[in-house]
Amino acid sequence: MSTVTRFAPSPTGLLHIGGVRTALFSWLYARRHAGQFILRVEDTDRERSSDEAVRVIIEGMRWLGLVADQGPFYQTARFDRYKAVISQMLTQGVAYRCYCTKDELEALRSAQMLAKEKPRYDGRWRERTDVREGVQPVIRFKNPLQGEVIVEDQVHGRVVFKNSELDDLVIARGDGTPTYNFCVVVDDMDMGVTHVIRGDDHLNNTPRQMNMLAALGSKAPIYAHVPMILGADGAKLSKRHGAVSVLQYEEDGYLPDALLNYLVRLGWSHGDQEIFTRAEMIAAFDVADVNKSASAFNPEKLLWLNQQHLMRAEPMSIVPYLKPHLVRVGIESHDDDLLANIVLAQRERVKTLKEMAQNSRYFFGETVVLDEKSVAKHLTPESLSLLGELREVLAALSIWNAARIHEALNTLATAHTLGLGKIAQPLRVAVTGSTISPPIDVTLELIGQKHTLARLDAALG
Repeated sequence: MSTVTRFAPSPTGLLHIGGVRTALFSWLYARRHAGQFILRVEDTDRERSSDEAVRVIIEGMRWLGLVADQGPFYQTARFDRYKAVISQMLTQGVAYRCYCTKDELEALRSAQMLAKEKPRYDGRWRERTDVREGVQPVIRFKNPLQGEVIVEDQVHGRVVFKNSELDDLVIARGDGTPTYNFCVVVDDMDMGVTHVIRGDDHLNNTPRQMNMLAALGSKAPIYAHVPMILGADGAKLSKRHGAVSVLQYEEDGYLPDALLNYLVRLGWSHGDQEIFTRAEMIAAFDVADVNKSASAFNPEKLLWLNQQHLMRAEPMSIVPYLKPHLVRVGIESHDDDLLANIVLAQRERVKTLKEMAQNSRYFFGETVVLDEKSVAKHLTPESLSLLGELREVLAALSIWNAARIHEALNTLATAHTLGLGKIAQPLRVAVTGSTISPPIDVTLELIGQKHTLARLDAALG
């Protein structure tokens, strides 16, 4: 039987790293076993769902490269199917109409709490067939009263639930809309999901869902409930820890492979290996190896991993991710070879693509903005005289590459019995605007002869 996993986020909040890690685990498991990965948007909570949250889910998954084999499916487009299944369950006697009012349910809850009992519905309409006029009934699943539900969880091991502790779950509200736990069951059944990998906050939902699947004559999938991600201080992950929209990481200049590499290591390991390519993750990942305990989010480790991926990746593969950041600083370039060489020159000096774009503006255009302090220190009358000579030497170069430029600088330095830095630093200020850049010969090659000479002319003028 082919492996089928799914990622089923609810668009009631923006997709953040906790959800991304669940999606990643599901995607990796499907890829490892040559199976299918489904994207399903669970938007039945129409009051709290938002179009913006849906956009972040779709665009975030696309940016991450977690491509679904099927979907996205939307639960709100499947209401007819849910109604048909509820009708079937009513006919079979595994569901019933409950006419309890809100006041009655609140009185029941208060009485149970006063008696120090666990608040739960007592099944008072379970065997009734009469109708209460003026009340829109909810539909409840008739949960078994005896026996146990055993969840052989791939992360937590065997977890046993007594049916006597599970009440009859509402599967359709009074207005007819189906509830989350019911829709999940129908979707997993219809879509042939074989493995459900989700957060361990869903573990308590599992026995009811398994009972409903059994009532519908369907086999339950294999479950794996992964622990949550905590902040570095051990508290529940929040915005101050990094629980921001996944697209914020794109805006901040992270590579998707670096973010996924970081998330896969939160609660899972493969020996001592820290840095994984996507192919290595697929080859090594097994959900059975995920730890039971929660993991802490460490932004410094993520930043380090991002730089490691920048340094190890093929420069040309970084270009599509660099381009949007250049656009954000006002630069649009279609010269992919130039951009790949900029990546190669800059990647050991930056930790993010945002930083790379901001530090690479001087590679484009005829003019640069000069830093006043750098100008005052390095563009002295003596250095400008040297730059005047150097301008003529550089203008005479028929081959413009780092080697020829380096040779020209060395020749001039030797002629004046100066260290190379005495020429390189004024030159760097004149052509980049500041004292910081990759090696000056590499920098000039990337800026190009025409723009280099134009900037020297401006400095000399």
